[in-house]
Amino acid sequence: MSNVIASGKTVEEAVNKGLSQLGVSQDRVTVNILCQPSKGFLGLIGVKEAKVELTLLEKRTPDPVIETVKLQSNSSNLDVVEGDPYAVAVQFIINVGTSMGLEVKVNVQHGKDATTLHISGPDLGLMIGRRGQTLDSLQYLANIVANRVSNSFIRIILDAENFRERRKKTLEELADRLADRVIRSHKDVVLEPMSPQERKVIHAKLQDHKQVKTYSKGEEPNRRVVISLK
Repeated sequence: MSNVIASGKTVEEAVNKGLSQLGVSQDRVTVNILCQPSKGFLGLIGVKEAKVELTLLEKRTPDPVIETVKLQSNSSNLDVVEGDPYAVAVQFIINVGTSMGLEVKVNVQHGKDATTLHISGPDLGLMIGRRGQTLDSLQYLANIVANRVSNSFIRIILDAENFRERRKKTLEELADRLADRVIRSHKDVVLEPMSPQERKVIHAKLQDHKQVKTYSKGEEPNRRVVISLK
């Protein structure tokens, strides 16, 4: 099998399904977005899932490298970086920061499965938002604007002042505390709705636990992690 067509509620979900079918990592395929997802009228009628086509290729992924993309914070024209999806994403973030009254800098770190844009500057709490919700929304939009000018599907992660690592540590500590509660009370604990990335942190932290197990239930965006006794 050299190519597959997969569907999902988001482009990323569809891509992950396709990668699972092919049994390869993202750097081994090109992705053609056949259909963007839409919620339809009132979120009920005419709902469309994302649809993508993945084609296998032979390509060596370069070693991770960090580079700084230098763009003017007062430039609002994305055409100046046309053809470079990462530079387009960087300029988008800088423009958003400027509109919020923030002066930000962005470093680009290329990895095997994704590229991380590290945002730095004063007062970044506005760009992070409550529990990273604003940062997640900006990440979603940055992926859209970047993939519009990319020849193949790319995945971008936004981070600000090491928020992702700090949030991961917080979630891991939460997982340990709630696991102890389940053991003491013999009752399941249902967490608040989380993004797929945050649920993954909880699952990974407790996957080798001797007394508890985890699973997810519900539909996005209200999907939750459940911790229960084995």
